[in-house]
Amino acid sequence: MQKFADMFTEPNSDPRVDVPTRSDERIMIAGFLRWQRETLMLKCSGLDPEAMARRSVEFSGLSLLGLVRHMADVERRWFRQRMAGQETPAHFYTEEEPDGAFDHAAPDADQVAEAWRAWQEEVEFAERFVAEAADLDVPGADPWRGPVSLRWVLMHMVEEYARHNGHADLLRQGIDGAVGQ
Repeated sequence: MQKFADMFTEPNSDPRVDVPTRSDERIMIAGFLRWQRETLMLKCSGLDPEAMARRSVEFSGLSLLGLVRHMADVERRWFRQRMAGQETPAHFYTEEEPDGAFDHAAPDADQVAEAWRAWQEEVEFAERFVAEAADLDVPGADPWRGPVSLRWVLMHMVEEYARHNGHADLLRQGIDGAVGQ
């Protein structure tokens, strides 16, 4: 049985910012996305490059570093490419190597720093885009789905992070036993 002492932080010192329980839609959705982003950072906190690049199981390329790299590309795809219409290449994957964010994650301090730098740049761009958008109905274009709204993208990003933060829970527990949050 896990106890609070086994968790990343004490329940009263969680570094994440609480989502307002009563606010307008944009603030609430952006708050839930921020919470999920901060959760990924928390799951990766205090780890060296070797731990960040450790694979979950032999047959999988999944690692915490791979998740950070993947989420940098996901942020870039949805906010720069689909919503802002910028023609910018992905950071870590290519059409020839669609799993490059995971497959090429290596226990290298420079690679870890580059992943966090790219992720932070994309998050900052996304936060500015959301803050400056006229409303949540701002349109974007996705080649698979067709027209999408900023509202849809934000909700999709919350579920994308939540899914991968579940992976991060298991990865981190396998690295050092840390659970929770």
